[in-house]
Amino acid sequence: ADADENTLMRRLYFDLIGLPPTPEEIQKLTSDRDPKKWENLVDRLLASPAFGERWGRHWLDVARYAESSGRQVNIPYPHAWRYRDYVIQSFHADKPYPQFIREQLAGDLLPAKDEKHRAELLIATGFLAIGPKAHNERNPAQFAADLIDEQIDTVSQAFLGLTAACARCHDHKFDPIPMKDYYALAGIFRSTETCFGTLRVVQNVQTAPLLKLSDDSGVPKVGTKMTAAQRDAVQKQLEAAQQEFAEALKTARQDGGVRLLFLRSRISQLEDQLRTHDPQTGEPYQYAMGVRDRYFPGDARLLIRGEVDKPGETVPRGFLQVLTPTPVKIGKTSGRLELADWIASESNPLTARVMVNRIWLHLFGRGIVATPDNFGNSGALPSHPQLLDYLALRFMQEGWSVKKLIREIVLSRTYRLSSQFHAGNYEKDPDNVFLWRQSKRRLDAEAIRDAMLAVSGNLSRTPPIGSPVARGAAGSFPMLPRPGFRSGEPMNNYRSVYLPIIRDQVPEALALFDFADASAVHGDRPTTSVPAQALYLLNNPFVLQQAESAAERLYRSASSDAERLQRAYLLFYGRTPRDSEIQTAQRFLNTYWLSLSRERLSGERATREAWTALCQAMMASAEFLYLN
Repeated sequence: ADADENTLMRRLYFDLIGLPPTPEEIQKLTSDRDPKKWENLVDRLLASPAFGERWGRHWLDVARYAESSGRQVNIPYPHAWRYRDYVIQSFHADKPYPQFIREQLAGDLLPAKDEKHRAELLIATGFLAIGPKAHNERNPAQFAADLIDEQIDTVSQAFLGLTAACARCHDHKFDPIPMKDYYALAGIFRSTETCFGTLRVVQNVQTAPLLKLSDDSGVPKVGTKMTAAQRDAVQKQLEAAQQEFAEALKTARQDGGVRLLFLRSRISQLEDQLRTHDPQTGEPYQYAMGVRDRYFPGDARLLIRGEVDKPGETVPRGFLQVLTPTPVKIGKTSGRLELADWIASESNPLTARVMVNRIWLHLFGRGIVATPDNFGNSGALPSHPQLLDYLALRFMQEGWSVKKLIREIVLSRTYRLSSQFHAGNYEKDPDNVFLWRQSKRRLDAEAIRDAMLAVSGNLSRTPPIGSPVARGAAGSFPMLPRPGFRSGEPMNNYRSVYLPIIRDQVPEALALFDFADASAVHGDRPTTSVPAQALYLLNNPFVLQQAESAAERLYRSASSDAERLQRAYLLFYGRTPRDSEIQTAQRFLNTYWLSLSRERLSGERATREAWTALCQAMMASAEFLYLN
């Protein structure tokens, strides 16, 4: 059967913008007699800035977005948020997918219309720079090899659905990717300088610059101005530290050089403060993580068994032979632009298929290929190969528009099916691979948190500028965790896509509800059900705060409990309540009120507490947490 109007509306809102419909929007659609009301609704949702926030977050899972290095020493990346905002804006603008690919892989090599566009292109290359890194690796050759491997792994899985990095130490065990192909790609990234922006401080021996953005770029600015007095003070501290370092060299043998390490770190940080502020005006310069070509690009040598101290033959830069019928010659540049053009080409057999499969997955809970990051022999076969081909062709024919493809899918009858159970169909297809109904899906972590903020009336729809991690230049910060930085549940009202994502310190609201591991490509997230989730909904201060605000909002919205309960069901579940549900909820309120009155709470306070408890119970219910 088809889904009823309320169910379909809630499904569309969460799938397209990640937020629930308001009672007013529900009532407006219910009374709308326009035969094209569903098309009009879809168009409104696709045009909303919230669409970019919702679907940008899906891509950030694939791009393994985070604001720190992770690994053994967790170094912050205070400029990573610019890439996050670039992704959100790209999805909102419905940027053609080939352009999106080219900008992330080779934006620095593309022509720019003006300084604003140039900054956008540089920020886009943050895709290659934000991955996890072992900054305490003392062997520069090993660090470089690991960095290149991480980039190859991310690029091949994100855009092609192939695990090319498996060919680092030997020919790929399952797919026709020899070691030479891996090192042909490695030469491209070896010829690329990755600008992640860390300084030489204690346990951070692998450093890099950042990409400086033009003063005319118009990018959002972060950082505080440095007054002349502050600059003089920093300069004096630097001179004192340099003098102390020179003296410490004389006694380094006695204390093992520990003092030298900390003094060198101190000098690096002070120098960075001076370098990142205009000496005349004190204004902080603006930076981005990203990449650029090296002055002298060159090919990579094949590493026997992947070991950096066992180099073999030199391999010319190139692409995966199995996907390249005609060899592509790379000139005197790194080859990243040629790589981006090759991946983004209509003749590439995988690029369009991989992306439409990702889109299908987020609308149905399962991809046509159930392994969205692995289209190789060890991945799953497509359940509907002809449909996958059809969608890939439509995607290209419609200008590689993500919004047009989503529009076509969500207006199909398949998407609009009910999630109603049918015993006979279940016996034939228990996993609903063949889509005889719409699968019930739990909301992801961001949608759960955002829905709580939405129903409480506390959601801020204005995006923040920057991130709590962004407080200046990258090297100005010690390792994480650090005093003053809360990695737990931030008590702010921004959408969850703007929460700081620190590797291994993800906010509790996201971590508990299966947030993607930011150290690798993840096109799909698991869905678990564990006691800690229920305990969070019962006890977390953030949840209690939203329940209290929602109760206050409901209490002010009407003059009777019956009216308030009608609105509560519209607000939390997107539908009107049945009579039996009204009676059950009223009984709950009365019982709760009586129990509080026995504790000698005033009638008014007991009433508010009862409504808060009801709102919290509705937030913790399956109907609030799941899409039908």
